[in-house]
Amino acid sequence: MKFISAPQGSAEWLQARAGAITASCFADAVSVLSRASGSKKAGDPTNASDKYAADVAIERISGQPYGEPVKAWTLERGHIMEARARVVYETRFGLIAEESGICKTDDDWFGYSTDGLVDSKGSIEIKAPVASDKIMAMFKTGDTSEYEHQIQGGLWITGREWCDFLMYVPDLESVGNDLFVKRIYRDEKFIEQLELDLMKFRTRVQTTEAMLRRPVAANFDQIKAAA
Repeated sequence: MKFISAPQGSAEWLQARAGAITASCFADAVSVLSRASGSKKAGDPTNASDKYAADVAIERISGQPYGEPVKAWTLERGHIMEARARVVYETRFGLIAEESGICKTDDDWFGYSTDGLVDSKGSIEIKAPVASDKIMAMFKTGDTSEYEHQIQGGLWITGREWCDFLMYVPDLESVGNDLFVKRIYRDEKFIEQLELDLMKFRTRVQTTEAMLRRPVAANFDQIKAAA
């Protein structure tokens, strides 16, 4: 494992992620169909998984980030919210969450952009949703399964024992509910299966990359005749 210090969203950070399978996309990477659809059968990779495999393969060829860039205002809001949430967390719990850029496996295949490392065993993952229905659902159920692959994947890559999930809603500060916190511990069984599934996905990325590197023979005679 290795840490690359770069502010999230910066050119250096984007470059460090290029060609790596990142924890924020682990759920898409390992997703499979629950039922047959078109030419695919149950258990086959989803379209989201296929697309992500192609995205990563293209990045590995170009050495550059690929795909639609995140809108500037979204990045700016994310940076502001994360910084504020970190301060509130540190103040209320007397802990220090050290920013750390991106953590990657030694082979550069997998990466995780942690929002902070706490002492020697912990980390934090910050979300600052805008959608009120998502905020209400978290307060009602405390269900973090939507982020399970990202968080457990991050614990796998960093070797940490726990992650404090933070949902930051500054508009609720007046009633003391601006920071929702849930501590999530390593699930070794989940991580073991995730690692197996990610290795299969890596093989698919390699197959996709090999296909994209293969010369495509254009039928020039047919094109000329059609012209």
